[in-house]
Amino acid sequence: MSYPSRCMGVGMAAALTEAVCGDIQDNVTAAGSTQGTATLVAGAHVIVTTAAASTGVILPPAEPGAEVTVKNLGANALNVYPATGGAINALSANAAFSVAAGGQARLLGRNSLNWVTY
Repeated sequence: MSYPSRCMGVGMAAALTEAVCGDIQDNVTAAGSTQGTATLVAGAHVIVTTAAASTGVILPPAEPGAEVTVKNLGANALNVYPATGGAINALSANAAFSVAAGGQARLLGRNSLNWVTY
């Protein structure tokens, strides 16, 4: 596991450190009840702190080998949507993947359109 302080401690630039270790998008509030109205996220590690019933987040477009972790600290299940046209696991295109309250999902870019959880 990479620690940003260790990377920067050996002289790695901040931007390169973020690319290697990933960035955190914290205190995210889920929104909307559809893929088109969900909160867009961009961090490698996303921490949702508020999730009203039936709200969600939408992932950035998938890339082969990309990783995103979504933690749901909200009181309700969280809908996690792929980018438009994409899919998560064996769900249909644009369908939400549900993350239970207190749960998390680790997603891997399968190709340039789809994500799988692992």
